Amino acid sequence: MAELRNYTSLRVGGPAKKFVDVHNEAEIIAAIEAAGDTPVLIIGGGTNILVSDSGFDGTVIRITNHSLKAEVDACSGATLTIGAGENWDEFVKLSIERGFAGLETLSGIPGTVGAAPIQNIGAYGHEVSEFITRVRTYDREKKEIKTFTNQECDFSYRNSYFKSHPGRYVVIEVQFQLRMGIESTPIVYAELANKLEIAVGEKAPVVATRKAVLELRAAKGMLLNPSDRDSWSAGSFFTNPIIDAAVAAKLPEGAPRWPQADGRVKTSAAWLIENSGIKKGDSIGGARVSTKHVLALTNAANATAQDIASLAKSAQQHVQDAFGITLEPEVNLIGLNLQ
Repeated sequence: MAELRNYTSLRVGGPAKKFVDVHNEAEIIAAIEAAGDTPVLIIGGGTNILVSDSGFDGTVIRITNHSLKAEVDACSGATLTIGAGENWDEFVKLSIERGFAGLETLSGIPGTVGAAPIQNIGAYGHEVSEFITRVRTYDREKKEIKTFTNQECDFSYRNSYFKSHPGRYVVIEVQFQLRMGIESTPIVYAELANKLEIAVGEKAPVVATRKAVLELRAAKGMLLNPSDRDSWSAGSFFTNPIIDAAVAAKLPEGAPRWPQADGRVKTSAAWLIENSGIKKGDSIGGARVSTKHVLALTNAANATAQDIASLAKSAQQHVQDAFGITLEPEVNLIGLNLQ
């Protein structure tokens, strides 16, 4: 049996009862149908999951389909259709090399293209939903191909229709609309603007923006590095909470507050954790809070999945006790919970 620790960025996880690599649409559908009514776990890069030490009692299907179709128009820009198994950052890099702009602030995010719409990945003030036009999926319930428009994807902060219907839809390919150009989208995140030495709202060269984002992510331990255990993580373990305005008003003066369109307020999970008493370098068993960024929980010393879950629970409890706010995991938990 395949040990799932060999297929996840946290390098933890027990055996899969069955493990299948699939390389194209026909193989994806065949593997899903062969599993029948037994449990199925779809993975790509394995960068956003924490699998229990007991593993997965079902079929794990790893999607590795690589395809790129491009339609370029001088007026409307480029329509790019990308296979779900394509490495996300390689796709971002390729899009920039081909003269397309839009995805530069999403550089360095680990994982595959297929995971991007499910999580509605985002960074530095932008989300992938801004650029997705269609998502082609296989509907496991109806056993048919289903293509979603952007609106049908029901995107919201780190969420989508696919995430709210877990296990039903398997992403096969994703279509993006990008513009042609050498300038970035407006830089709306102060940290990135400072790095680029521009004012918030201004644009920067796409290549320089990607370079700055990668440097910022590396400094936070958010770029995977096989030789650096401080980067053996699943990225940001928790999402930034979106809370009622009344709750936000009770936070200390220095807490970040980003007003939302619906009247609620987004605050920083990292700020809450750091100000709840959790520190960089804190550890439980072989799991450790990254020495670079408190949102990254790492496999520092042959950690078990339970070590990492226990560390996450500790951070969650500290924030709850200090601020009355429950942190929600961004990482997908397989066979584990934080309750």
